Amino acid sequence: MLRVLPRRRRDQVVAAVVVLLLAAGLGVWFAVRAPAGYRVENRVITVRTGPHRDRPVPLDTTLYVPDTTPAPAVLLAHGFGGTKASVASDAKDLAGRGYVVLTWTAEGFGRSGGQIHLNSPDWEVTDASRLVDWLGHRPEVRRDGADDPRVAAVGGSYGGALALLLAAQDRRVDAIVPQITWNDLGRALFPESSGAPATDGVLKRAWLGALFADGLGGSGTAARAVPGCGRFAADVCAMYRQVAASGRATPAALALLRRSSPAPVLSRIHAPTLLVQGLADTLFPLSEADANARGITHAPVQVAWFSGGHDGGTGSAADHDRVRFLTAQWLDHYLRGGAAPADAFTYSRIIGYDRYDATVRTTAFSVRGGYPGLTAAGTTVPLSGPPQRIANPPDGTPAAVSTLPGAGFAGVSPATEVPGQAAGFQSGTLDRPVDLSGAPRVRVTAPVGAVLFAKLYDVGPDGRQTLVGGQAAPFRVARAGPTTVTLPGMVYRFQSGHRIRLVVDTADQAYAGPREPATYTVAVVSGLTVPAVAGTPLTDPAGIWYWVLLVATVVVVLAVVAALLTARVRRRRRQRAVVAEHADTPLVVAGLRKTYKDGFVAVRGTDFTVHRGQVVGLLGPNGAGKTTSLRMLLGLIRPTAGEILVFGHRVTAGAPVLSRIGSLVEGPGFLPHLTGLDNLRLYWRATGRPADTAGLDEVLDIADLGDAVHRPVRTYSHGMKQRLAIAQAMLGLPELLVLDEPTDGLDPPQIAEMRRVLQRYATDGRSVLVSSHLLAEVEQTCTHVVVMRRGELVASGPVADIIGDSPSVLVSVSDVDTAEPLLRKLSGISSVARADGGFVVELADLPRRDLVSALVSAGVGVDRVVPRRRLEDAFLALLERGES
Repeated sequence: MLRVLPRRRRDQVVAAVVVLLLAAGLGVWFAVRAPAGYRVENRVITVRTGPHRDRPVPLDTTLYVPDTTPAPAVLLAHGFGGTKASVASDAKDLAGRGYVVLTWTAEGFGRSGGQIHLNSPDWEVTDASRLVDWLGHRPEVRRDGADDPRVAAVGGSYGGALALLLAAQDRRVDAIVPQITWNDLGRALFPESSGAPATDGVLKRAWLGALFADGLGGSGTAARAVPGCGRFAADVCAMYRQVAASGRATPAALALLRRSSPAPVLSRIHAPTLLVQGLADTLFPLSEADANARGITHAPVQVAWFSGGHDGGTGSAADHDRVRFLTAQWLDHYLRGGAAPADAFTYSRIIGYDRYDATVRTTAFSVRGGYPGLTAAGTTVPLSGPPQRIANPPDGTPAAVSTLPGAGFAGVSPATEVPGQAAGFQSGTLDRPVDLSGAPRVRVTAPVGAVLFAKLYDVGPDGRQTLVGGQAAPFRVARAGPTTVTLPGMVYRFQSGHRIRLVVDTADQAYAGPREPATYTVAVVSGLTVPAVAGTPLTDPAGIWYWVLLVATVVVVLAVVAALLTARVRRRRRQRAVVAEHADTPLVVAGLRKTYKDGFVAVRGTDFTVHRGQVVGLLGPNGAGKTTSLRMLLGLIRPTAGEILVFGHRVTAGAPVLSRIGSLVEGPGFLPHLTGLDNLRLYWRATGRPADTAGLDEVLDIADLGDAVHRPVRTYSHGMKQRLAIAQAMLGLPELLVLDEPTDGLDPPQIAEMRRVLQRYATDGRSVLVSSHLLAEVEQTCTHVVVMRRGELVASGPVADIIGDSPSVLVSVSDVDTAEPLLRKLSGISSVARADGGFVVELADLPRRDLVSALVSAGVGVDRVVPRRRLEDAFLALLERGES
């Protein structure tokens, strides 16, 4: 006879059964998905490379070998400026899936030898081919024949282009997965307008500078670097200097960049290719992957767009997982004979942002039948607006901002136009949503030779507008008549009730434009063509196991949600709280650390304090982490660990305490036709604070601008502009002034004036933190210094303490003529040189007391004997100590 359980008991049994089922499901999940074990080998592999294949170059490598071998291999290449450590996480993931993975640091970076040739077929591509040779002789690697390993090439950006170039050069490569990379490096850095010669492309000035800084600065040891060129090869360095100085591409520069481009060799690729390109990428937009897809004609090609890129990292968490899944699926099929990938193009659309940490949320779509390209059929949206006259500012300043390298995700951003420099054309209110998936096009008229920048805005019902895609399309008008402007590829939905606005700018901070002022008349002569690809929302390829994991995850999340909410409340209270012991201290930096998504650690556990009345110098070589530290201090980027206290308040983005800081961390940008005084007043008005709180009279007195403040800024020298920029930072008399290279480009008299300005400012309890590479000036200006190297704090303290003792002494005497021959005869002295009122004496083994005794015995009065060591000597000694 069945026994009926009481209801409460029955509920307990059901709950127990559910828990057991979830545990069983998780057990099956982990049994299926648990990664395999692997071992790691670090070694230096010397390859013979170069035009004649006879130059030995040592490469720093790591080999990941799974427990089960022989297995297919993956060459995993890193991005520009990175090392093998940058891809270690992906290497471990692939090794856990049973692949032999070889990572290496490209020549010219990290601990590898050689120079940076920008993926030259003679150098970096040959290096990779030699690594294929090496894998072909490893017993752990599956082979298809003698010296023919089963191998794929995977990489992002610099590594992605290498994968394409290697597949074109070495037919042994069985599959490739290039991500966020280029087709033609010349066109990527100098985007061309329709019908314009290649040399008329518009330079991506900000990106070019950011890329070459990686090679000029921290790409290798000083012993292997060439002054002014870092570890760049001579031809690459010369090309960079030429284009950076002129802002224009020469045929020779474009030829060098094309040498390092997949575009000329795509027809030679026979390896199945998965192209992954980012929507948040102003360096290598979707058009680069589009050109690669169209150029590969002898191999299967699949394309995926995701929400990340050079401006957006790995994108949303869902997109990051999708890219990993597509990569593994591609490799499994072409290296192991696994299930064939569906013949589908996939892309993502941003649907929102996490309100707490600004991470991206996306929906992915699948389009059967392969990649449709950037110009799929769509709709045409009429635009209205009369012809408009706009001004091109001298030297492109001031300029609108679309996005800048390192500025973060470029999905949408607020409007940043300069009045009088932008023409706007707008649609009517949309009566239905308009989907965009591709590259919009529009026809405009403008004077021949004009360089302009087109961008799209989404205008909401409340008038608020956001920049779609975070990108601008530069174009140079090559001929009279209408010009077809193709905007960057984007994925976006304009909602019903919104309007679409096309803006044409004369200047953009990310690009180099004409230096001469001019006025243009701009008009639109067509509607906006909006391509759209209808896709089906994607389900997770893992099928039922996804739902098992999802249910288990929900259970776990429900179990800990109360603890998370409690922790969040406590954290917010902590952020709002004032640390009482530091309430009167301008700046306290404790345990500060910044690690980027690629694993690069820019700042490592830095600690220092700035007290009232101090002028503190922040010192370090290029790549030391100075600018990163300043950006965290100003709330522009978030630390990975540690904290920054300004007058006891923890610094976060937009924190009210930031109003107590004045800063200059970028070059000054003023309206040239306005006076210096008008520029200052306009800036202060833009802050929204009352005019009587600017402290304008005191600021002008400290900055000592004199009558020049009443002249137009276009008449200022560089030094005057720098002092005006410092005055702007001083407005409101902030208690902490933060300056990045304030003496950059100044001559000695101007530097001396700036020194007096900073010293005068650090009075009445105010403080200054200044980053500079002029050590002699820091020694004279600053009371304290903080020395950094490779993100780590090397030393901090008063300047006198950092300089310390020295064998070099300054001796002031009563009778110079009598003392000089005596000093030169004394043993134990290395050198003697006259100085004001005495001598600089370099002691070898003669004690100071014996030096003084010898002078006094000869009847020479000794006024003082003090150490004579420069801050530069101490600085170099600290860095050398850090290297050892």
